[in-house]
Amino acid sequence: MSFELPSRGLVFWPVENGDSTTVVIDSDTHLQVDLNHLEKAEDDDEAAWPVIDELVERLPKVDGRPYLSAFALTHPDQDHCRGFERLLDEVDIGELWFTPRIFREYTEDLSDHAEAFKKEAERRVEKTIEAEGSDPGAGDRVRIFGYSDILEEDDFEGFPEDRLTTPGNELTTIDEQDVSDHLRVFVHAPFKDDDAGERNDTSLGMQLTLKEGTKKLRALLLGDLSYPVVKRIFEVSESDDLAWNVLLAPHHCSKAVMYWKDEGEDEEELKQHIVDEMDEASQTPNRVVSSSKSVPSSNKAGDDPPHVKAKEQYETVTDSFLCTMDQDDPIVAELKGDEVTFVGVAAAAKSASQAADEARGPHRPPPSTHDYGRN
Repeated sequence: MSFELPSRGLVFWPVENGDSTTVVIDSDTHLQVDLNHLEKAEDDDEAAWPVIDELVERLPKVDGRPYLSAFALTHPDQDHCRGFERLLDEVDIGELWFTPRIFREYTEDLSDHAEAFKKEAERRVEKTIEAEGSDPGAGDRVRIFGYSDILEEDDFEGFPEDRLTTPGNELTTIDEQDVSDHLRVFVHAPFKDDDAGERNDTSLGMQLTLKEGTKKLRALLLGDLSYPVVKRIFEVSESDDLAWNVLLAPHHCSKAVMYWKDEGEDEEELKQHIVDEMDEASQTPNRVVSSSKSVPSSNKAGDDPPHVKAKEQYETVTDSFLCTMDQDDPIVAELKGDEVTFVGVAAAAKSASQAADEARGPHRPPPSTHDYGRN
């Protein structure tokens, strides 16, 4: 497989149902958001890509070892941290990003991969506290996103406030480096009152803005969030913090983002306002990316994502809907010079629904939950 990382941009790796997104800030600075390394992907005949192997080959080397500036775990489901222990063995990670939920789970609720992440997170928290306000150094750095009562417990006594970022705030440093010229991270979630809820609803949700001069490439990465939290994000956030050129479809194109049964309702229904708000926030050009297996032509009740009903709604708000496992290469959104581009013939192609819309004229046709846990 011949593939090159962009000079500045995002890479969405084909890893079946799971998230693995590499953010290239510059040649020396990379942020990995989630990991779903499938061992079977190391077979040359497999369509999925072996993410760890690709990172080991392509990341910059420091003292002879691949160096990743930061690794962010949106939430501790297996399909977001599969292979973390191996990654830690083969790649030096400057800084670890996560929400407090990793400390709340009991052992039986976590996969071996999430347990390995939790162990490393606990080690780094301890190192950070021992540093007593000083930089603990590359390889021991940590940043926690969100709120939690657990941070008031004895094990966190002395944890510095400047290593905690709460929703509604931005971050322009990674691994103790000022990257404000090229990256802004705006934190949307988790909200304080979501900490003890369903694990998916404690996902780290953020807008990443890559910058080159006055040009911007914006991406919304919302983990496995569903309608109630996404609704709140759009209610409380400024329009500039919601803008996107790339929207990573939450929870692998789950319909639970826009189809929901509120209290007192008999069945789930389309929450059209969320679709409209996503549409309003879209920039030109734009793509919705589903990090998932191919979207089927139909779903039965209770099917895991991806859901065709969600895809149909996303197709009304984007220039093109893309599924990672439908591509020969990873999907790349790149900021180069004064242009936002999507690399690859398949990524540049129009969706079937968009082509049909253009054939009809300017008017679009009317738009016609599941928690993985350990899986």
